[in-house]
Amino acid sequence: MTDNDPDTLDDVGEEADEEVEVVAADEALWNRYTDLATRSYGHPIPDLAHLQPYADTRVALRGGQVIAGGLGLLVPQYFGGRPVPAACMAAGCVAPEERGRHLTTRLLADRIRPLRDQGAVLATVWTTSSGYGHRLGWAAPAPAFTWTIPTEELRRSFPDTGYQISHGTSPQTPSLQQELAAGWNGPWQRPSWWQTWQADKHPQYATYRFHLPGHAPSGLLSVASGHDDTGQRQVVVHDFWARTGGDAAAMLAFLGRYNSRIPIVLFQRTGLPPTPVLLEQLHRIGSAAARHWHPWMIRILDLGEAIRRRGWPPSLNTAIPIEVADTPTAPPARYTLLIGDGQADLEPSSAPGRCTLTRRQFAAWYAGGYRTTTAAALAGVDGDQATIADLIRATSDREPWLPEHF
Repeated sequence: MTDNDPDTLDDVGEEADEEVEVVAADEALWNRYTDLATRSYGHPIPDLAHLQPYADTRVALRGGQVIAGGLGLLVPQYFGGRPVPAACMAAGCVAPEERGRHLTTRLLADRIRPLRDQGAVLATVWTTSSGYGHRLGWAAPAPAFTWTIPTEELRRSFPDTGYQISHGTSPQTPSLQQELAAGWNGPWQRPSWWQTWQADKHPQYATYRFHLPGHAPSGLLSVASGHDDTGQRQVVVHDFWARTGGDAAAMLAFLGRYNSRIPIVLFQRTGLPPTPVLLEQLHRIGSAAARHWHPWMIRILDLGEAIRRRGWPPSLNTAIPIEVADTPTAPPARYTLLIGDGQADLEPSSAPGRCTLTRRQFAAWYAGGYRTTTAAALAGVDGDQATIADLIRATSDREPWLPEHF
């Protein structure tokens, strides 16, 4: 979903509309949906054409008229160091005249179903309505910020460190990016069409590789040109992959001298990992401006299979009785979470759990969104402190970050 998303998950209501049919979109239906989306968003949505060849496309019809739709991408996301099949939902909208008819819940379910049939065990979306997503069991495991930094401040704060810089990708670029992506919870295992898609979306899109003399590349940076709301030129950072703090510092130094006539560097909401490497080295912390954006959200479609497909700390061996409820008021299902030798399983159990989570809390925990027992308790996770601590230890070895916007 995109910034001004008309498919905002806020059509509250569960009643089915029998007059509406959700179908796979052929070329003619997709062209009609593209016209609808342009009218609903108020501007064209290029991804409707860019992503169509790789996506499952669905539209909702009422009386033969296209009234809603969207696309879904079956793309693995890394969790615990392993790729987990995911349904990534994008470019959805409901016609303005149809809003308030409670279409979104059904439309989203019908868009996810074919991807689930193909193996997706979790779903991910960028949406402006996290409150309604919460009601449906979706969780926002991490905030999303853009960062705006004066170019001059980067020049002063990050001196040249002697790294060699090469323009463009290489045959080794995808493997380096995937290696670094596996260190977080959420990044895509990017498909072969990723780079072409980004180059089509962003004018003057350029990628650079960073390495010390005599060493293989250990940092990747992708940037494009852009303008802020006042028309001022800026360098926009879309991809920032660094293996070490030294790699990150070299990349920030490069951005400071990338174009002396552009006064601002903007790290888009997916363009900077959630680490303090930028702020802790600035000469003037106040020179950095952050803007909070709507978050990415995740929902677990198949609890057991999501647990089995994920990676786990190899040193952790434990059995944790837990209970998972669809809602805070629903009777919970009982399980035993078994973790050992980097594998895990979720076995049904008749014994009471020592920790109770809703589906939403389960999703946040799965993505590493709880870093401490205090944070989990404040989020509503119920149980004894030792059990919650064991749960957090299982997923907090990697932080949540989704560097792909779709």
